[in-house]
Parts: sequence; C-alpha cells; structure tokens
Amino acid sequence: MTTITHLMGRRRFLPLFITQLLGAFNDNLYKTAMVLFVVYAVYRSEEADGIFSSVASLLFILPFFLFSALAGQLADMRDKARIIRIVKLCEIGLMIIGAAGLLLAWVGFGVEAIAIPLMLLALFLTGLQSTFFGPIKYAILPQHLKENEVLAGTGLVEAGTYIAILLGTILAGFISVATAAFLVLLIAVLGYISGRQVPPAPAMQEPEPLDFHVLRASATIIRQVREDKRVWLAIIAISFFWTIGTVLFIHFPVLVNNVIGGTREVASLFLAIFSVGVAVGSVSINALLKGTVSARFAPVSVLTMGLFVVAFYMVADRWNIPPAGHLRNIPEFLAQPLALQMMVSLMGIAVAGGMFVVPLYAFLTTFVPKTQAARTIAANNIVNSGAMVGGSAIVMLLNMIGIPIVEQLLLSAAMCLVSAWLGARLYVAERHERHALVP
Repeated sequence: MTTITHLMGRRRFLPLFITQLLGAFNDNLYKTAMVLFVVYAVYRSEEADGIFSSVASLLFILPFFLFSALAGQLADMRDKARIIRIVKLCEIGLMIIGAAGLLLAWVGFGVEAIAIPLMLLALFLTGLQSTFFGPIKYAILPQHLKENEVLAGTGLVEAGTYIAILLGTILAGFISVATAAFLVLLIAVLGYISGRQVPPAPAMQEPEPLDFHVLRASATIIRQVREDKRVWLAIIAISFFWTIGTVLFIHFPVLVNNVIGGTREVASLFLAIFSVGVAVGSVSINALLKGTVSARFAPVSVLTMGLFVVAFYMVADRWNIPPAGHLRNIPEFLAQPLALQMMVSLMGIAVAGGMFVVPLYAFLTTFVPKTQAARTIAANNIVNSGAMVGGSAIVMLLNMIGIPIVEQLLLSAAMCLVSAWLGARLYVAERHERHALVP
C-alpha cells in the first residue's frame, strides 16, 4: 500500500490516473445510459435486446481492431502527453453527438430513425478515441514510474478503470437520459482539463514514417511482438479474458431484464458489483506478488473465475422469475432467496478476473523496450478486439438461433479453461527465461 499511496501523490502519475478515470466513467455512463434506454424503452424482447447489445459492443470494439496499429505508432513516436490532450479535446466533440442522440431519444423524436443511429455513431467514435488513448495509459507508466512501481501503477490504472465503470454504470441506472446527456459533456470537459496536467512524455526514439495502411501496419506490429514468447502468450491470454468479459457484459442487462426480472437499477447493480470485484482483484494481486511482475497466480485465478461463472449459471437457472409484466426493484431483488448467492458468484468472477489480467498487462510494458511499449499495447488491443468481436458475433448468432441467455453463460466458463492453459504456458515460459538469465 505504501507504493500505491506514494504514487497517488505524484504528478507523474495522478493526472494520468484522473484522466483515464474520467474517460472510463464517461464512456460507461454514456454507453450504459444508451443501452438501458433501448433495452427497457424501445425493443422489450430478449432476442431484439440481445442483438442490439451485441451490435453496440461490436461498434465500440471495431476501432480497436482497425486503428490500434496507427495509435501504437503515434504513441511511440510522438509525445504521449500531447496525444492525450488531442484525444480528450476530440472527446468533447463526440459527446456532443452522443448527447444529441440521448436528448432526441428522451423527447421521443425519431427514436429509431435518428436518435439510435446518432447514439451508435457516438459509441463508435468513443471506441475510436479509446483506441488512441489505450496504448498511452499503459505505455507511459514505464516512462514515468520506477521499475518497482510499474505493477502497482498498472494495478491502480486497472482498478481506477473499473471504479469509473462502477460509478458510470450505477449513475446511468438512476438518472434520466436528459441528465446523462448533460453529464457526458461536463465530464468530457473535465477530462480535457486533467489531461493537460499530464507531464511531457517525449518519444524515446527518432520519429519514423507512420504506416497508414491499417492491415499492413497491424500485421507488422503483431509479427514483432510474437518474437517474445512471453509477451505473445500474455496477449493471447488477455484476449481470452476480454472475450469472456465482453460476453458477460453483453449478457448482464438482457439477463437482468428477461431472466432475473429486474429493473434498470438492478442491471446497474450487477455491473457495479462486477466493476468493484475487478478493482479489488487488480489491487490485491500487487500485494500477493509484492511488486514483482509474474504470471504465477494466473492459472488458478482464471480457473477460480470459471468456477464462479458455473455457480452464477446454476443460480440463474434456478431463479424465481417474477410474473409477466412485473420487474423487481433492488429491495425486491435482494429479498429473493438466491440473491446473495448470485451476488457472491458475480463478485467472485470479477475479483478472480482482476487478479488474472493485471500482471499480464504489466508483462506487456516491462518485458519490451520502452521504445516499443505503446506498439506492444496496440498489438494487444488488435488481438483483444478481434477476440471480442468474435465473442460478440457468437453471442449475436446464439441469440438469433434462440439459445437462452442463461445457457450462453457456460460459454464463458469454457473459455476460462483455455485462459488457464495459456496462463500456465506463460508461467512456464517466464520461469524458463528467468533460469536462462541466471549465470
């Protein structure tokens, strides 16, 4: 905890932490307000809700797949702090589009013809600005922090992200769409102000020509990171984790509405519990590893996550569905006999997930030269986004052919087995490399 409190008082970390926290808060406030409005006020059917939620996830993820290579090149070859200021300025503009869509939906003007397309466009642009900010928020850490601070800093960034998700998702469930439209604009402005306080982080190499051919640049970056087996295994393991997370996040609002029979507030509660759990796991793993970057706990963490997914499925399968036309609020949900088991299972999924993924992100920035850190994160984002798009497409297909949402949870449990295998391989590679360095 000493390292964590020390970092929170330093300008080399705090402005970046606040900026990424505000950005994650705003993204999720906007996205959750949009999804909850459409799920509860527009379509109102499990199949249509599931398809819309999948489409929204695809649009948010697609820019990561298309533009991460360019984002990584920029972050490694230009001042990272300057890119942060540009990205946060663009966020103000895209939130104007999103706020317009939310307000049109709120007043009921052209909801399906105008408001929803505007909201989805803003969601795509939100993913685009996150694509350019993502490599920086991790790659800047080895440049500003000491070697023994990087794991703690990575954990704080990850925990802060999920605390922001928590606050954004909770707030979205309790405020009107009009209020959400005002807040996303305000937070975008505050994010720009905090981003201007991030200390300079100049390029650590001579600038090279940027490759704007997205497919060729992506292939080049991925080929480069595959040269280090540990880094490549970490990327693949993270990709499976985010595929699991995407499937779960797609399912939560639809599951709560159509299976649990809960209100928007209950849907926000589910997302909040998940976010708190990941934040707890993200900080806890630093204490267990004592600041050392290692995949030692990765296999057991993700296996534990899979067991909690199965437990969650079993509770959901036995859930007492309310009468048609009635949705339970939070007190009514908490009064159900299986409510505690459901929340504990959800929290277990999230804590184990946070413990699994944080050391892997630290791998990506500490086991490569600092001149290539952003491009390594970009390569990770490309592979992650491809895996998440695949997960979203699978969920969409399963919804279209009529597979119940509850049964789809078992897909996440099965993917945890693959992630555990990858984590074990990564730890073996890590130990082999460590022994090879010992004279």
